[in-house]
Amino acid sequence: MDVFLQQVVNGVTLGAVYAVVALGYTMVYGIIQLINFAHGEVVMIGAMVAFSVISALAPSGLPPLAVVLLGTGFAIPVCMLVGYSMERLAYRPLRRAPRLAPLITAIGISIILQHLALMIWSRNILAFPQILGTTTYFVGGAAITNVQIAIIAICVALMGGLAALVYRTRLGTAMRATAQNPQVAGLMGIDINRVIAATFVIGAALAAVAGVLYGTYYGIAQYTMGSVLGLKAFSAAVLGGIGNIPGAMLGGVLLGVVEALGAGYIGDVSDLCRYGWIAALMDVRCADGGHFILFGSEYQDVFAFLVLILVLVLRPSGLLGERVGERA
Repeated sequence: MDVFLQQVVNGVTLGAVYAVVALGYTMVYGIIQLINFAHGEVVMIGAMVAFSVISALAPSGLPPLAVVLLGTGFAIPVCMLVGYSMERLAYRPLRRAPRLAPLITAIGISIILQHLALMIWSRNILAFPQILGTTTYFVGGAAITNVQIAIIAICVALMGGLAALVYRTRLGTAMRATAQNPQVAGLMGIDINRVIAATFVIGAALAAVAGVLYGTYYGIAQYTMGSVLGLKAFSAAVLGGIGNIPGAMLGGVLLGVVEALGAGYIGDVSDLCRYGWIAALMDVRCADGGHFILFGSEYQDVFAFLVLILVLVLRPSGLLGERVGERA
C-alpha cells in the first residue's frame, strides 16, 4: 500500500504538468482543429529561458523563490511571443489550406525550434539550478515534498483560472463561439484572428509555466525535452477527449498516475531470469548467476503510448468525448 500511495503522489505531480501542457493542445484543436505538434517545443523554450535567468541570478543573493519567479516571469513573455509568431507567420496563411499542410508545418516548426535551442543552449543536458529548499512530509506512508505540493497547487490554479477564463469572460465566450462556428462568429462581430491568436498566446503562457515546473521538479533541461513531453501531453489530451478542456485535465492526471504505477510495480523483476523462456522472449541479459533487475522507470514512456493506442482503438472520442458546443 505504501508503494501504491507513493506512486499515486508521484503520478499526480507529473500528471498535473501533463494536464497544463495538454490544455495548449486541446485549446488550439478546439478553435481551428489543428494538432500543434510544436507545442512541446514551446515548453522546452520556457524551461531553457528560465534556466538561463535562474542560473544568472542564483549567485546574486536574491531569495530563491524570487529567483524562480523572475525566471518564470522572463519565460512567459518569450513563449507568448513564440506562440503568437507561430500562429501569425505559419498557421494563419494556411488556415484555408488542406489539413495536411498545417500539420506538416507544425512538425517543421518543431524541428526549427529544436535547432534554434541547440544553437543557443548547446546539445548538452543542462542541470537545472536546484535553489529551492526541499522539505519532505509523510502522509499515510507516502512521502511528498513541498516542491510537489507547490507544483500540484500551481497546476490546479492554472487549470481553474483557464476554466474561469473560457466559461466566465467575454474572451472565453468569443473562443467558444469561434470553436462552434467561425463564420457565424465573424458575422456576429467577433474578430476571429484576434481570438485565435489569443488562444495560441494563452497556451504558450501555460507551456512556459509547465516548462519551469518540469525543469524544477526533474532538475534537467535539454533542447529535445519537448518532444516526448509534448507527445505525452497530446496523449493526455486524446485520453480525456481532444478539444475538451475538462477532458485534458482529467487525461493528464490519469496518464501521470498510470505511468507512475507502471514504473512502480514493474520496478524490480529480480526473478525474471529464473524463467528462461521469458528472458529469451524479452532478449535480456542476466548477470550474477541469473539475477536481473529491470527498472520500470526506464520503460515508463511505453505506458503513455500504450494508453494512446488503446484509447484510439477503443474510444477515439476520449473519456469525456468532445463537447462541440463548449470546446475552446
